Amino acid sequence: MADETWLLPAFLDQSAACHWIVDPQHVVRAVFGDSTQFFGKPAAEVTGHPFPSALGRHAPESWNGRLDRVLEGETLRLRERRGTFTWFVSVFPIRQEERIVYAGAIAREITLWGTAEQELRQTVLSALKAQEFERKMVSQFLHDSIGQNLTALGLQLDLVRMDLETPAPESSARLGEIQKMLETMMEQVREYVYELNPSIVERAGLRTALDRLVSRIRPRFAGTVRVLADPSLKIDPKIATPFYHIAQEAVENAVQHAGCSTIEIALKSTSKGPILEIRDNGSGFDPDDILGGRRGLGLLSMEHYAAQAGLDLSISSNRGVGTKIKAAVAGIS
Repeated sequence: MADETWLLPAFLDQSAACHWIVDPQHVVRAVFGDSTQFFGKPAAEVTGHPFPSALGRHAPESWNGRLDRVLEGETLRLRERRGTFTWFVSVFPIRQEERIVYAGAIAREITLWGTAEQELRQTVLSALKAQEFERKMVSQFLHDSIGQNLTALGLQLDLVRMDLETPAPESSARLGEIQKMLETMMEQVREYVYELNPSIVERAGLRTALDRLVSRIRPRFAGTVRVLADPSLKIDPKIATPFYHIAQEAVENAVQHAGCSTIEIALKSTSKGPILEIRDNGSGFDPDDILGGRRGLGLLSMEHYAAQAGLDLSISSNRGVGTKIKAAVAGIS
């Protein structure tokens, strides 16, 4: 059989993907394939340099932590943006006799897939918008029809109860018990109306709505959750309502996924406009991690509300250091 030792290096160098190997000190030891699109420079200018610096000045600070996790045995699947291109990056441990000696990586360009994903996200956001309209309609029906009819029924029962207090005290007492049951039903309807369409933001202001959100979260959250805001702060209703929705989704995500003991909702006033921050001290996550990035319906909803109001939405999180979600008027850092 002819000598084919050349085949593997040729395969790697001529592959459409870019491959590289990093040592425990995070120094790039080898690069295969066309590195110019991903790194923006030829392999000779990447090899021998620390990986984050090889990526350039816009490299995420999280890369050192990612490499440490891989060198401890974890495999990562990441979405990385480099200029106008989107890449799928697999980072994995390389073992020698059961000992991890290097971290290996493969980067494949998936810009077209990213476009298709964006179209799918727009479809989901359109569905969320339609759902929001339906929730408002149901909320209005419950408030205007069911709620008002229950209130009127309660008043009629109160009049009958007072008429029967002297001639039929037992019947009057029974009606009082029915009234209590009716009051419970009315409160449940009010709570459901609020869940569907928290118009309290428009009626009483964002701070009051956030306080009520916190009071609803506390019974099922063992840690501390608090609102930090100036009670006199006035916020445009066009911004206040999406702020509330973003805070609601962020708090729910923290309660369900973060494993945190503290959640803070902060409203800040700047000369350019208000800023909303939701912080937790939980386990954190890598936003670019496709498998563990929590890119579920909650994040899509936050992006939807931010886009509707022209807000910038940013997520800052790393494993073990918690998460910060910030919403602000576009242009405010």
